[in-house]
Amino acid sequence: MSQRRLPWFSLLLFPGLARADSLSAVDTVWIAVAAALVFFMQAGFALLESGLSRAKNALNVVMKNYMDLCVGTLVFWGVGFGLMFGTSSTGWFGEDQFMLSQADGSTWAMLLFQIMFAATAATIASGAMAERTRYVGYLCGAVVITGLIYPLYGHWAWNSDGWLAKLGFIDFAGSTVVHSIGGWCALAGVLVVGPRLGRFDSHGQPRAIPGHNLSYVALGGFVLWFGWFGFNGGSTLAASVDIAKVNLNTQLAAAAGAVGSVIYRMVSRRPILLTETVNGSLAGLVAVTAGCAVMTPGFAVLTGLVAGALAAFGARMLLALRLDDVVGAVPVHAFAGAWGTLAAGLFYDGDLFNPERITVQLLGIVVAFGWAFFTALVMYMLVSVLSGLRAPALHEQRGLDLSEHAESGYPEFPQNTLYNSELSSPAESRP
Repeated sequence: MSQRRLPWFSLLLFPGLARADSLSAVDTVWIAVAAALVFFMQAGFALLESGLSRAKNALNVVMKNYMDLCVGTLVFWGVGFGLMFGTSSTGWFGEDQFMLSQADGSTWAMLLFQIMFAATAATIASGAMAERTRYVGYLCGAVVITGLIYPLYGHWAWNSDGWLAKLGFIDFAGSTVVHSIGGWCALAGVLVVGPRLGRFDSHGQPRAIPGHNLSYVALGGFVLWFGWFGFNGGSTLAASVDIAKVNLNTQLAAAAGAVGSVIYRMVSRRPILLTETVNGSLAGLVAVTAGCAVMTPGFAVLTGLVAGALAAFGARMLLALRLDDVVGAVPVHAFAGAWGTLAAGLFYDGDLFNPERITVQLLGIVVAFGWAFFTALVMYMLVSVLSGLRAPALHEQRGLDLSEHAESGYPEFPQNTLYNSELSSPAESRP
């Protein structure tokens, strides 16, 4: 291996090393472009999640996606980046680089790129908890995710001194570090906030609550797919030839994920749904994110195929447990992310099915669940008590656009069938 390639191979395994290395101008430009692509994924989440929600909540969903990016950016710059990539004497948390104001170009590039990853982890919970979650309560959760839950696990797995990283844990671009962490937080939020009114009948059987714009869902899926080339390709941290294989595996897994979901629907003799097909491709993208740099294209296809079917099965399993995940965020991000992290160990190119590596991958998966789910569960319970997490029933029935924002995503709809913030107040408090 040449001297030029050796440092970047190390970075593929431990992105935290980036702060100690000097990036070339070309490498820095690529990371900045990749960060912009990941930023654009936020638009994809907004389209997908609002499309899967009812029209009366469309604006509220978009506002949550918009502001968790803004709040998450500031919190991660102030606290999260230091916890994640700061100097570590214990392997558990970073001790410096908080609120950075002086640094070199390599650190600025890493900070920008990681801000986008932190926002992605935070926004996953938005769709799962849509249509019945108070705006301020949701943003409180986003602060904790970007400032504590995501960066601490990221330190363990991605900082070169992190204890999981030292064990050889593989998660190239974040199947677990970003997506499973966000997915387990979403699961905790769903448990605390409860299902939407009318989602289950008196016997516990689910009722369909269709989204208002499936064209938005498909468009959002395309935008996310497009942005993923920056998500995975940018994680090379270099404008190198390695990007080609990484992004090829990304494309193959996404396509296979959609096919996997379609096969699952056909085998179970159910209609082939657009919503589930899009989620299948996203599950394939999530799953291959861990191993796209270390597996061959054939195994990338297999990883995506299994992920698509797993996401479809997982959605049915959540309904059987009476858990209301509006957009399927938990099966797509948590379940498929865990599978993809395991697949990175199973299908490691040149050393397939190594039991030691598989054990480390399983450890990382279990630790991610234990840390993110239970921390988020306590956090959402505290938010529910202190500031309120569940919207009042009247607000939920009428729609959160007006009750939370005094605006409507579709103002051309007949206004006499809606209501305003004054009508949402108790009768005795109105003039």
